[in-house]
Amino acid sequence: MASPALQGKKVAILVADGFEQVELLEPKKALDEAGAKTEVVSPASGRVKGWNFRDWGEQVPVDVPLESANPDNYDALLLPGGVMNPDHLRMVPRAVAFVRQFVESDKPIAAICHGPWTLIEADAVRGRTITSWPSLKTDLRNAGANWVDRESVRDGHLVTSRKPEDLPAFNRQMIQLFAEKAQGRGPESRRETPASRRIA
Repeated sequence: MASPALQGKKVAILVADGFEQVELLEPKKALDEAGAKTEVVSPASGRVKGWNFRDWGEQVPVDVPLESANPDNYDALLLPGGVMNPDHLRMVPRAVAFVRQFVESDKPIAAICHGPWTLIEADAVRGRTITSWPSLKTDLRNAGANWVDRESVRDGHLVTSRKPEDLPAFNRQMIQLFAEKAQGRGPESRRETPASRRIA
């Protein structure tokens, strides 16, 4: 049964070619089952190609081209990982601006694996406690984030996770954050505090 908390809420999933397939499909399924309407937004046209661990995977239809996507039409944002995907997105000014508008509007964002690369470019990690794929640790710390090695971290309007194996925890935290925000309960009350932080 769909959750009333996410019923009718719209979530943008921003990806380019090379997104980690499981990091789009599983969170998308979790959001759809919770009642949200998800839309794949991409600078690619028609379809966007996934990466399935060691080789190219499925192609997913693009619901809204990035050039015509309006962040005001969405309640939350999902940023899947994959090395190629966020590395491409952070070089596309319109993609960075799209993410930045969610940040400035204090809308909830969930990012997994290499997804936080795009958050760095949007200046969205400074002062936040965040996790990611381990190779992003230095990038995130240099951008002012407090990087930790945990399966899922929630700080304010951000939820982050490290890798596909973390998807169950990531999906739970993502749904909880998006639902609380949809119900008007501010995620800032759930921010990490210095006493609760663990540096890896």
